[in-house]
Order: sequence, then C-alpha cells, then structure tokens
Amino acid sequence: MEIEAVRGRVSGLSWEQRFGLLLVAGVVVMILDVIRRLAVGELAFTTLSTFLWRGLVDGLLIGLAAVGLSMTYSILRFANFSHGDLVTTGAFTGWTTAWVIGGVGVTDIGTRLLINADGSSSARELDLQIFAEPLAIVGGLIVAAIGTILIALAIDRLVYRRMRTAGGIPLLIASVGVALALRYVIVFFYGERTRGVVRSSPRLEHPAIFWTESIVVHQFVLVVSAVILIVGLHLLLQYTKLGKAMRAMADNRDLALVTGIPTERVILATWVIGAGLTGVAGYLIVLEQETLNFNTGWFLLLLIFAAVILGGIGSIYGAITGGLIIGVADNLMLVWISGDLTRVAAFLLMILILIFRPQGLFGGVETA
Repeated sequence: MEIEAVRGRVSGLSWEQRFGLLLVAGVVVMILDVIRRLAVGELAFTTLSTFLWRGLVDGLLIGLAAVGLSMTYSILRFANFSHGDLVTTGAFTGWTTAWVIGGVGVTDIGTRLLINADGSSSARELDLQIFAEPLAIVGGLIVAAIGTILIALAIDRLVYRRMRTAGGIPLLIASVGVALALRYVIVFFYGERTRGVVRSSPRLEHPAIFWTESIVVHQFVLVVSAVILIVGLHLLLQYTKLGKAMRAMADNRDLALVTGIPTERVILATWVIGAGLTGVAGYLIVLEQETLNFNTGWFLLLLIFAAVILGGIGSIYGAITGGLIIGVADNLMLVWISGDLTRVAAFLLMILILIFRPQGLFGGVETA
C-alpha cells in the first residue's frame, strides 16, 4: 500500500517537479560525496574551506552588485541592462583615483589618469596594495561610489526620467543603448587593453580565526567592506523614514503618491544608494581580481541577473542571498569539475530552486 501511495504521489507531479526532485537527489549525492572524500583523505579540509571562502568572496561581490539592480527594479519597474556597465564605471573611476594618488612621484600624471593605458608603468612600480598605499585604496573606493552615483543620476535625468511613463520594455531597450554608450565611452578614453592595476595582495599566514592556511588580505578587506555596506543598507531600509518610504513605493507607487510620499525624491535616493553600491562592487571586484577591462561589468551582468531572479525580483535580501548561493555553488563545484564548467552547475542550482519556488527565495517581499 505504501509503495502504491508513493507511486500515486510521483505520478501526480509535473515534469518540472520531477526534474527538480532529480536535481535535489543530485545535490544530496554530492554532499555525501564531499563527506566521503573528506573521510578517506581525497579532499583536504583546508582545500574545502578555501573553496567556501572563495565562494563567500564571490557571492558577496555578486550580491552587492545585485542589490542596486534589485532596487532599480523594485522602484522603477524595469530591468536595467546598463547595470553591468555601471559596475565597470565604478571600477574605472575608482582605480583612476587610486593611480592618481598612489602614483605621485612615481610616474607622470597622464599615465596615472589613464591607468597605464600606454603600458609605461605598472602596479608593482606604484606598489599599489592595501598595506603600502592605504590612502590610495580607500580614496579610490570613495570616488568609485561618488563617480558612479553622478553618472547614474545624469543618465536618469537625460534618458530614464523622460521615459518613466513609457513602460518597462521601452526602458529596458533604452538601458541596452545606455550600456553600449557607457562601454565605448570608457573604451574611447582608456582603450581596450586589459591591464593589471593592483599589486598582488599580501597574505596572512595561518590566521587564528579562519580554517584556511592563509588568507588574501584584499579578499578580507572586500568581505569586511561588503558586510558593512549590507548591514548599513538593512538599517536604512528598516529604521529610517527614507527606508519606509522606499518600501511603501515598492509595494504600491500610486498609493505612496496619494499618501504624500515624495516619489521623485525616493527615486533619486534609489539611484544614489543603488549606484553607490554598484560602483563600490565594481571597485572591489578589481581589488580582488587585480585586473581591469572595459568588459568587466558586462561579463558579470548575467550572474547579477541570476542572483536577483534567484532571490526574488525586487528583494534586497533575496539579491544578497542569491549572490551568495551562486558564489558558493560555483566554487564548490571545483571539487568535481574544472573551472570552465563550474558556472553551469551554479545555474543548474538556480533552475532547481526556481522549479520549486518560481517567485524566488524571497518572492513577494520587495525592497526589504
């Protein structure tokens, strides 16, 4: 009778749910295999902890960048395809500042302003790392946020504000045009060459608070910065008048307008906060990767959208959670497959979750 009951339940499932169950079984098998590998010594615990740490770093980067996209959607109701190039904008404005400050007395101002576009200098020559040039690194972080905010506000005033009543599709198409324009303005000034802009990070050997044998200092700075920003955003959304207005407008814009909430000010604040976080994310990505290219944000855009969709479109916490899931899954898959294929596994996990919860993990909870 029990077997028949199980068969009846399985036959009542849709094909999507059956596929989801198959993926769940696969995840369980992989978890058991990790335990087996640890038990027999095929996988060192320090290697596993390194994968988890790298997943946390990548996940926070993706999540921080995804927050701005999620905020834009929750307030303005359109998918902003220029978001990836705002990430790149933050990276270039921030690292231009870091080079200008850190290269004083080392190389000429033209080389510093164009971040070594002529190849006449190097990050090693400038000794551009957190311990040697903390003022340059921190100054670049601040300017990355401010510069991206100014660019985003200018784009909103020139393009998006004029189309605000046109609907989501025209705004989406316009954002694609904005993305291309931003990208090739950067190419016009900085060129297409990929360059190393940060010196290799120092390491802390055998840190007492970590399971890994060593930790990359720049990664630690990235994690601390991202956590501080995320906590600050949470406090703003939950405990300030602006945060309450943003949540109200995300739930029902017309009702928010009727009740006296200044919607244009809320939209302005959305751009400021979202663009600032996006610029910082772009800057920190380069701090971790140590190289800079005009396609940096564009290559990350698919992962950002995946994090937003996985967490639930419009949910800030969902975007962060989605980024962490994708980052950890991407790195843990290195236990079984090569680096070129790990991203496929991360997206399969996203499909698995969406099969059972199509609205995303935090679906229905917008802005906060």
